[in-house]
Amino acid sequence: MATNGGNAYASRMHTDPAAAVVWAISEGHAGMENQCLGLAERLALPTAVLRLRPRAPWTWLPAGYWPWPLAALGPGSDRPAPPWPRLVLSCGRRAVPYALTIGRVSHRRTALVHIQNPQARLSAFDWVVAPEHDRLAGDNVIATLGALHRVNAVRLATAAARFAEGLAHLPRPLVTVLLGGSSRHHRLTAAAASRLAEQLAALARQGFGLAITPSRRTGEANLAILRERLAGSGAYLWDFRGDNPYFALLALADIILVTEDSVTMASEAAFTGKPLFVIGLEGGGRRLAAFHSGLRQAGHARPFAGRLEAFRPPRPLDEPGRVAALLASRLARRFVAA
Repeated sequence: MATNGGNAYASRMHTDPAAAVVWAISEGHAGMENQCLGLAERLALPTAVLRLRPRAPWTWLPAGYWPWPLAALGPGSDRPAPPWPRLVLSCGRRAVPYALTIGRVSHRRTALVHIQNPQARLSAFDWVVAPEHDRLAGDNVIATLGALHRVNAVRLATAAARFAEGLAHLPRPLVTVLLGGSSRHHRLTAAAASRLAEQLAALARQGFGLAITPSRRTGEANLAILRERLAGSGAYLWDFRGDNPYFALLALADIILVTEDSVTMASEAAFTGKPLFVIGLEGGGRRLAAFHSGLRQAGHARPFAGRLEAFRPPRPLDEPGRVAALLASRLARRFVAA
C-alpha cells in the first residue's frame, strides 16, 4: 500500500463498489467526503465513493439507536452490498453505524478507519484519525494537527500550469488570500471586511501582488466592499465564473493569508510549506482556537495584523501523507496476519 501523492488515483477510481478495495463512506457532504478521498488518494488503492443517507424517523434519533442501519437508508442513497471491501474509510457521525455494520457482516475482514471523533466506542474501529484538538486517546487513535484534504503536489502543479499564464501579470511577491466567511462560530462582518480590504490595499501599495479567492460564505456585501477598496490596485478577485483557481493560487503564491473560520483551508495552505498568516474574525470556538494555537506553536502559521513578517515554516504540513503511510504499514501487517 504505497503512497504516491495521488498521481495515480484517477485511474484507480471505480463507480462499482464490487471492483473497489476501499469504500469511502459518508452522507456526501463535501467536507466529510473530501477527507475520506484525501486519504484514499494517498493510499492509491481502487476506491468507490458511497453516499449513505438515512431517512426519517431514523434521522431524529442518535445513530446508536438504529437497530438495523441498512434498513434506515432513504431515497437517493447508495446501498452497500457484498462483496465487502478490504477497507472502509468513514467520516461523520451518521456514517458510524454503517461502518460498524459493514465490519460486523464482513466478520471483521473489512478494516474500519473513521475520520474525526466518532462519538462512539473507539475500540469498535481498527483506527480512528482525529484532530489533536478533539483530545482523543487510545492505542488505535492517530492524532492529526490539521485536517485531511485532497491537496497534493501533483494537483497543485497541474493547476498552476493551467492558470499561470492568466495570472502572470500579478506582481511578486504574490499574496494569495483564501476567504471563508460567516459560519457557526465566526462572523465576517462589514467592519471586518473593510479592515481587511484596507490592509490588503496597503500591501498592494507596498508592491505585493494580490490574488483572492472567496467562498459562498464570504457574502456579496463583503465582496462589494473588497471590490470597491481594491479598485485600481491590480488585485485579482475570483468572481465565481469559470473554474475555481483555488489550487492554482495555493501553488503560485509566495505568501498565503487565510481566514480563521476553516480548519480545512488552513490545513491545505500549510501543506504548501509557504509562510501562512491567519486572518482573525469575530466570534470563535474552543476547538478552532486550539487548532490555530497548534499551528502557531508548530511554526506553521502566524496571526495577520496587516503586516507580513518574514518567516519560514519548518516543513510542509502533509497530514494526509503521514496518516496514509502509517495506515499502509498497519494494514499490511493486519492483512498478512489474516
